[in-house]
Amino acid sequence: MDSEFALRSAGTPLLKRQATFLGHVMRRGKLEHSVITGKFEGKRSRGRQREKIMDGLATWLGTGKVLDTLAAVKDRDLWRDMIANAYKQGT
Repeated sequence: MDSEFALRSAGTPLLKRQATFLGHVMRRGKLEHSVITGKFEGKRSRGRQREKIMDGLATWLGTGKVLDTLAAVKDRDLWRDMIANAYKQGT
C-alpha cells in the first residue's frame, strides 16, 4: 500500500468530521463563528502563517474560495451534499 494514499485515506474521515462540526458551529453564529472565520482584532505573528481551518476545508470541498464555503454552510442540505461528494471522492 502506498504510504501517501494511506495518509490521504486516513485524513478523509477527519476532514468529514471537521466539515460537519463547522456546519453546526457556523449556523449558530456565536463566538466560535468569529474564531473559525478569524474575524477578531489584533496582529498576526511574524513568519509563515498557519493554515486556517476554513482554507483547508474549502480546498477539500472543492469550492476554492472561503466565501463560497461560508455561503454554502447556511443551506444545510447543500452543505451535507457537498460533504458527501467530497467524502466519496476521497480527496
